[in-house]
Amino acid sequence: MPTTYLEFEKPLTDIDKRLDELRRSPARSEEEQAELLVLAAQRQQLESDIYGALVPGQRVQLSRHTDRPYTLDYIERLCSEFVELHGDRNFFDDQAIVGGLARFRGQPVVVVGHQRGRTTAEKIKRNFGMPKPEGYRKALRLFQLAERFRRPVITFIDTQGAYPGLDAEERGQAEAIARNIREMARLRTPIIVVVIGEGGSGGALALGVGDRVLMQENACYSVITPEGCAAILYGERTPERVAWAAEALKITAPDLLALGVIDGIIPEPPGGAHRYPEAAIAAVGDALAEQLHAVNVLAPEELLAQRYVKFRRMGEQGIRAE
Repeated sequence: MPTTYLEFEKPLTDIDKRLDELRRSPARSEEEQAELLVLAAQRQQLESDIYGALVPGQRVQLSRHTDRPYTLDYIERLCSEFVELHGDRNFFDDQAIVGGLARFRGQPVVVVGHQRGRTTAEKIKRNFGMPKPEGYRKALRLFQLAERFRRPVITFIDTQGAYPGLDAEERGQAEAIARNIREMARLRTPIIVVVIGEGGSGGALALGVGDRVLMQENACYSVITPEGCAAILYGERTPERVAWAAEALKITAPDLLALGVIDGIIPEPPGGAHRYPEAAIAAVGDALAEQLHAVNVLAPEELLAQRYVKFRRMGEQGIRAE
């Protein structure tokens, strides 16, 4: 079980604690065994009730949960023969983005993704998952390598956004993001994008141009964080304003599917990917396999034509609905 409970998950805390005690008991009595079965059923129902009524602000919290699987967790469990490649051959190796060569269910691929950290040391090493220009240039190098050897690209998005520091701006942050978007749009190899956590602003878009864009059920994808939106519009980040912004921004997977921004939603186990990571990772693997099978048969010219039309039409569904 995760060590961190979000506020709306707190009703599960006492039940989980008691269940853990009962399961650790080397010799349970009949009464304890009966209690275990009753509590397990109660917990399942409570969990279903909680996660069946999530609001956008709560999904944002889930997308940021520290126990949620990160890019390297997916690579480790879904890929074999992974060889990580480092550096942009210009300045340094930005570890907020990881990537390299691998095999996904036997097929050679190139995988790239944002990588956050869990411990304080890891967060500092990964710059809290916020890449600098060198991270995006490393990603571009890998995209071009994939095109050269005709390998599909899989990207995992999980960042609040690109690093906004002075040093990143001095070295061309905006240019690096814009170049990635342009080059991904015309890359002559299949690209599958999966938003596995928080997808924020251009920092996410720099890995987000693909033939298929998928989102996990409790991920979010937005031009700005709800906190940033509330601060700009209202000059304050109160819980009420942040919750309103999360609703208004339409950043959840169902909203973005309705708008045509994404192509599919990957269901998470009841309780979320942070609570059942193995099941969540397996679901992502199945979705990737399905989408790769669909795009692998397309010739490069057809792939590019469909990609162009896909992004030109983005948002039309929402406009028609209004």
